Amino acid sequence: MGIGRKGKLKTNKGAAKRLRMTKSGLFKKRNAGRQHILGKKTRKRKRQLRKDGYLSLTDAKRIRRLLPYGTH
Repeated sequence: MGIGRKGKLKTNKGAAKRLRMTKSGLFKKRNAGRQHILGKKTRKRKRQLRKDGYLSLTDAKRIRRLLPYGTH
C-alpha cells in the first residue's frame, strides 16, 4: 500500500449471512427457535416466530463494525 492509503475493511461473513440492513439503518434478523422440537411449542408461538425480528439499537451499533458496507 502506498503512503496515505487505507486498506479495505473486511466484512464478517457470519453476520452478513444472518443479518440484513434496512433503508432506515436497522438490522433485520430471523427469530431463533423455529428449527426443531416444534411439537411442544404452541401454534401461536410458531406463527409469531415466522416474522422477522429487529436488532436493538445497542446491538446494531456493535454489528455495524462487523458489516462496514452494510448488507443488501
